[in-house]
Amino acid sequence: MQATLSAAPVRAMRFLLFIAGMGGLLYGIDVGIIAGALPYLESTASVAWKLSAQQLSYIVAAVLLGSVLSSLFAGALADWIGRRWAMVLSGVLFTASIPLIALADGYTPLLLGRLLQGISGGLIGVVVPLYLAECLHARQRGRGAALFQLLLTIGLVAAALIGLFQAQSVETATAATKSLTETARAAAVFAAKDHAWRSIFWMCLAPGLIFTIGSLLLAESPRWLARRGRIEAARAALLRTRPAAEAEAELREIEQALSFTSRQNHGNIGSSSSSNSDRPAGSGTKLEVPADRLLSRRYVLPFLLACLILALTQATGINSVLAYIVNILNQAGLPGATANTADVVLKVLNAAMTVVAVILVDRKGRKFLLMLGSGGIVLAMLAAGLLFRSVEGEQRDVSAQLQARVQTDGLELRLDTATLQSLAAPPGDAPQQLSVAYSYGPFTNVQTRRSDDAALPPMRLTREDTVQTDSVIGVFFRRLHLNPFADPAQAQTAPLHIEQARLAAVPSSAHGWQVAMAMCLFVASFAVGPGVCVWLALSELMPTRIRSNGMSIALLINQFVSTVIAAVFLPTVGQYGYATLFFYSAGCALLYFLTAAFLLPETKGKTLEEIEARFVGKPAVPLSAPV
Repeated sequence: MQATLSAAPVRAMRFLLFIAGMGGLLYGIDVGIIAGALPYLESTASVAWKLSAQQLSYIVAAVLLGSVLSSLFAGALADWIGRRWAMVLSGVLFTASIPLIALADGYTPLLLGRLLQGISGGLIGVVVPLYLAECLHARQRGRGAALFQLLLTIGLVAAALIGLFQAQSVETATAATKSLTETARAAAVFAAKDHAWRSIFWMCLAPGLIFTIGSLLLAESPRWLARRGRIEAARAALLRTRPAAEAEAELREIEQALSFTSRQNHGNIGSSSSSNSDRPAGSGTKLEVPADRLLSRRYVLPFLLACLILALTQATGINSVLAYIVNILNQAGLPGATANTADVVLKVLNAAMTVVAVILVDRKGRKFLLMLGSGGIVLAMLAAGLLFRSVEGEQRDVSAQLQARVQTDGLELRLDTATLQSLAAPPGDAPQQLSVAYSYGPFTNVQTRRSDDAALPPMRLTREDTVQTDSVIGVFFRRLHLNPFADPAQAQTAPLHIEQARLAAVPSSAHGWQVAMAMCLFVASFAVGPGVCVWLALSELMPTRIRSNGMSIALLINQFVSTVIAAVFLPTVGQYGYATLFFYSAGCALLYFLTAAFLLPETKGKTLEEIEARFVGKPAVPLSAPV
């Protein structure tokens, strides 16, 4: 009987960690799935739906924008309906997004589906680390958060493997078209690529269903239940994953922390409002506590520090690198499926180094790993920037030649031998790459073509493809005499202007593998440091009374930075090259290192109540001490 009793908490803990890990898996799929789909989406949707580079960037950034939107209310939602039901909701939203994307027949449903995925991801990013922090014992909390990140990296690996499988299918289909006419071959390749990106999303449906159903079977957070005055329910939740004596000791510590906060808040209110001065603190079992100001003196330091850590995490460019990695490696010199294979290697390395972080996080501590990881990111981004600068410096400006070919405010060209000769490309069989940045008035776009593309699609620069239809939001702002969005009316008569056109040989495979190695160092450094520790910083630094809302705001800042970088990624590299972005990331990583070294306290082995005591100046009783 005793064996059965001791085995039950172990099984419950394993199930809790598995489902929470599935949340990390979905978060990883949210971030990583677009990397394999984007090259095929770019090849098909830009032709069939006339999507611009900016719209493709919006499709990538929609997940991050959705995370920003959901981060606004994730903490309040988790406080209102509970952590468990918030997790269920996030799973339902992710599951619903899959058919919306995979069956999309235009830009709007595709964008909405990706936005829905982002809303789901934003909820997961707040609620699952919050749930783990409140449900796990102090000695398990580091590994629990690391497990969330580990499954996140496995989600990235799964997304990369799905992309590799579809890339090989496309190459097989392309090889089978060699005997067809040029028109028939182009149509067959187009159909294969269209099927590939839709299949990539369909294959992500099962994890969403597992997470949704599993979340329904979890117990609620004991700390959320205690704050609601449901002490017996909190005790039952603790007993599901702990021995009885340990559960009782932790419940007493939770009640003491809530009672202290209640007395402190009622004292503060009483000094300024006599109507509340006579209310007893902590009376009965329901520990009612008035809402704290997030930026009150005792909370402002941990709150701002967590916000800074999360903002710098995304300022390194991790989400954009993972989303655009296949494109980056293509531009660096790795062709087709080779770039997808390198993407898989990167994601596997990410998962492997996360395992290392799981082992080290409760031994070496959060501060050490953040310093180690951010230092490695600085070196990796500097190396990648220098590698791209070496090849981008060899590009030749052909803007004048292309501007001279413009006819009736448009341009169409195929990067064939005749065109390359007219642009004075060096003689020989070396494949060439043409990148063109152009505009119609305030509307800009970027297109890139390679001469070794199997389908060799023509580059078409037209007003229709570049000038986006005015949106309801744009009209609204202009009626307020504000102008954050470009006005289509200004582009109706504006001529086509070639802002920048660069032609150069496609970098060698050796150069591509050098960039891949720099990306490996970047991903490994991120995984062993910020990848794991950022979730701990988010959940551990926030005091209990502000944890849910504070985490929402911190994650909002995190996702806002990530969204901005993703939204401007393609236009920026089209205008200024990849080296510029990588040097920027190196600078942000250096600031990250300094923050970890001089501002971040060590939280290894401390209970949430002990960490809170460091910032708010109240006594904390360790779990091991008699009460």
